Amino acid sequence: MRIAWLLVLLLGVPVVTLAHDETKLETPTLTVSETGTVTHAPDTAFVTFGLENSGKSLAEAQKRNSGVMSKVMDRLRDLQIDKELIQTSSFTVSPQYRPPPNRPADTPPASPEIIGYIVSNMVTVEIRVLDRVGTVIEEVLKTGANSFQGLHWGLRDEQSVRLSALKQAAAKAREKATVLSEALHLKLVRVLSVSEGGHMVRPSSHVARMAMEASAGEVPISPGELKIEAMVTLVYEVAPN
Repeated sequence: MRIAWLLVLLLGVPVVTLAHDETKLETPTLTVSETGTVTHAPDTAFVTFGLENSGKSLAEAQKRNSGVMSKVMDRLRDLQIDKELIQTSSFTVSPQYRPPPNRPADTPPASPEIIGYIVSNMVTVEIRVLDRVGTVIEEVLKTGANSFQGLHWGLRDEQSVRLSALKQAAAKAREKATVLSEALHLKLVRVLSVSEGGHMVRPSSHVARMAMEASAGEVPISPGELKIEAMVTLVYEVAPN
């Protein structure tokens, strides 16, 4: 009889524990998100351009490409662009194949025949004197570059501007939490978690076609303003007020 009662007690312990876990309440929370935005004039421009050419042999295509790009680099130095601010962004070599002849459907395809090569060499230049952006674009195209990939603006001290946007977002998120808690008759107990994110909106300058078609005068360039956005999400523990 004692053994039977002992088994009953032992088997009853887990049931009580599970019942206790099922009645455990989750912490009530309030989650708010806000975005901070700061506008700032850019102080740097990044221009990407280069040369794409072909030749019957790889050596011929590379020689033509190197000759023109050497002149482009010399012109950049004449424009007082430091070599540390010039970076090769891509260099590709692609074979050119002879178009396949028309053959009957039951004829096996012939092996592709290489008839030449295309060499593409792209360079990104960082320009810190914005008044020279149009001049740089015009001059490198005059020197022989035949491919203009784009222009975008940046900030050398982007971090400090982004921190200002984060500070603004955090203040707006706290204000929103206070308003909501008062309207819902809740008390903000403590902050449980904070997460942040954001990005810079970089307005692109569509100057490729204008640059390629410009025959005289400087390419018109307007840097405008950059918009730096940051988002902050706060999760508060709340209680009835």
